[in-house]
Amino acid sequence: MVLPKLKKEFVYTVKARYIYRDFPLVNIHSNARPAAEAAQCAFAQGKFWEFHNRIFQNQTRLGTELYMEIASEIGLDQSEFDQCFTSGQFADEVNRDFDAARELGITGTPSFFINGRPMVGAQPLEVFVAIVEEELGAQ
Repeated sequence: MVLPKLKKEFVYTVKARYIYRDFPLVNIHSNARPAAEAAQCAFAQGKFWEFHNRIFQNQTRLGTELYMEIASEIGLDQSEFDQCFTSGQFADEVNRDFDAARELGITGTPSFFINGRPMVGAQPLEVFVAIVEEELGAQ
């Protein structure tokens, strides 16, 4: 996988920051927005990536039952997670991320910006490394 290698090379060495934003494509997955909100509820308990990764491993099963199952499996406080998810606590945040992405012209995932340079679609590690190193050299 590309992301763990990028994090090891650039993020953990404090050469770059990695910022994740939600962009739920409801036209492809009708449950994408609730999945993003559920992941934010997991974030509130410090388990965003564990939750996020399990959602992506189970895209054909998106729905409340899956979110509750994942929350239990990764050790979230079930009551707190359920309250967060059913209240829509993070709906506005997910909507703001989506709207900001649209304003930047993003239409699909994955999309990346490296110092403002857009990169659309999954790319090999070498492409990321070349651009990041070029940007680091320009500073």
